Amino acid sequence: MSQAVDAGAAPATADERSARRSALARLLARPEAGSLAGAVVIYVFFFAVAPPFRGLDALATILYASSTIGIPAVAVALLMIGGEFDLSAGVAVTSSALVASMLSFQLTLNLWVGIAVGLLLALGVGALNGYLVMRTGIPSFLVTLATFLMLQGLNLAITKVITGNVASPDISDMDGFGTARKVFAAEWDLGGLSLRISVVWWLLFTAVATWVLLRTRVGNWIFAVGGAQASARAVGVPVRRVKIGLFMTVGFLAWFTGMNLLFSFTTVQSGEGVGNEFLYIIAAVIGGCLLTGGYGSAIGAATGAFIFGMTTQGIVYAGWNADWFKFFLGAMLLLATLLNLWVRRRTEAAR
Repeated sequence: MSQAVDAGAAPATADERSARRSALARLLARPEAGSLAGAVVIYVFFFAVAPPFRGLDALATILYASSTIGIPAVAVALLMIGGEFDLSAGVAVTSSALVASMLSFQLTLNLWVGIAVGLLLALGVGALNGYLVMRTGIPSFLVTLATFLMLQGLNLAITKVITGNVASPDISDMDGFGTARKVFAAEWDLGGLSLRISVVWWLLFTAVATWVLLRTRVGNWIFAVGGAQASARAVGVPVRRVKIGLFMTVGFLAWFTGMNLLFSFTTVQSGEGVGNEFLYIIAAVIGGCLLTGGYGSAIGAATGAFIFGMTTQGIVYAGWNADWFKFFLGAMLLLATLLNLWVRRRTEAAR
């Protein structure tokens, strides 16, 4: 009888080990696994070498810096999962802020009118990008590069024509400023931690995007059009609508970031935003998004943005030359890409 019991116990042990391996494989297979591990390493590193990094004020600054990159990075990550790029996202942030401020100022309108027009512009640019990509078949890299250049030129030229300089007018005394600031740029003191509302919005947008990706039919469509567009179309996925919607989502969160910029500083420089589109893409790639589409997560993009915020401020708090930042950013991008590749290969080999 004891032999029978022993014989029956062996498969149970094997099943437990198999279950543990399966759980670990599922954890490592998550796109954000590598970026989460990297975030812990970077936090511990700067915590050890930079004493100012340990304070609540430093944490508040890091979170705010992360949120300004993380909000648009969430939308960029969704777009990359869908198999496309948007190089116009950085200047679209500035364009929406300039339109909202200058339109309201020049026509003496309530600021909320300018905010609404800025939103329409951002959504229109996103829709145009998506339509051109789907209609012409031209790679989104080229379409949005053209949009980037046009918006950059318009930002500078129109601002100079209207204001006579390269910045929008100060809007702090205009109607609607107080309520809009509460929505887009409020700040709270929580027991010594000065928390910006953009951090709350960043976490909320990340949560919504994660829910859409993992719990809705639209999320399945996004993965499908990024992984195999032709196959997705063959099984009835509305590829054109999904991709145009993703470009418009980038426009929406670019607009939101622009409003945060405007109501945080009350004026906007027309040359701002150039180069930020690469930071959004870098945050998404560090977070596990593949350049080929069909793989990634919103949580990973948010973690990538947090890594960006920690590195930006950590170098300052450590007293290092800020010129080293771009080197570390490039090194992180390369290491994250290699780590994501290694994790995927190990996961596929374990299946």
